Amino acid sequence: MPNTDPFSPDLPPRRVGLFSRMRSNFLTGLVVIAPIGLTIWLIWTVVGWIDGFVLPLVPHSWQPDRLIQTYFGLEVDRQINVRGIGVVMFLLFTVFIGWIAKGFIGRSLLRWAEGIVERTPVVRSIYGGVKQIAETIFAQTDTNFDKACLIEYPRKGIWAIGFISTSTKGEVLDKGGADKMMSVFVPTTPNPTSGFLLFFPTEDVIELEMSVEDAAKLVISAGLVYPNSKDPSAPAKG
Repeated sequence: MPNTDPFSPDLPPRRVGLFSRMRSNFLTGLVVIAPIGLTIWLIWTVVGWIDGFVLPLVPHSWQPDRLIQTYFGLEVDRQINVRGIGVVMFLLFTVFIGWIAKGFIGRSLLRWAEGIVERTPVVRSIYGGVKQIAETIFAQTDTNFDKACLIEYPRKGIWAIGFISTSTKGEVLDKGGADKMMSVFVPTTPNPTSGFLLFFPTEDVIELEMSVEDAAKLVISAGLVYPNSKDPSAPAKG
């Protein structure tokens, strides 16, 4: 009678079938291909979207296909799709506008145009919001969070990760009831771009050795990713 005990050491290991190996290889390949393919697809789609928006604004005689036909002496009626030309034109146009805006005439025109916008009821709200978002995202400043820290929030005995922005100054410091205070941004999980601006006495803020980037990973992952996975009690090596 054959031995049917699955835990018996006398039984040879079960052979993996062809279908199982193919399935395993397929899943492994999918893990490799999917991120690359999605990245290429996303870039290709964004480039095509910009081309579709910019190229119709370019005069017909300056269209890339017309320039190519003129340069090579071709008589082709069919449009030649040169993807990416619109992106190049958009970049050059944006650089040119930025260069103009930095000059005296450009600044004067901007102030004049913004003055008109500010007097237009609905447009001023849309323009103000979009401008604030753009200045926040593309601001060319080195302002950054100094360090990650631990603070007791929302009550004593409960600790939260925060980011030290600056030393508190002005009226907030004068009326805060402490000699020295710190401005601390406390992010939310899993979206660290939202949170609370809090002001703490300096002695109540515990600075951490981990970098701001590592602390952000800890917040985003809801405590699942520590700076040093092998020994979370030790700071990550730089």
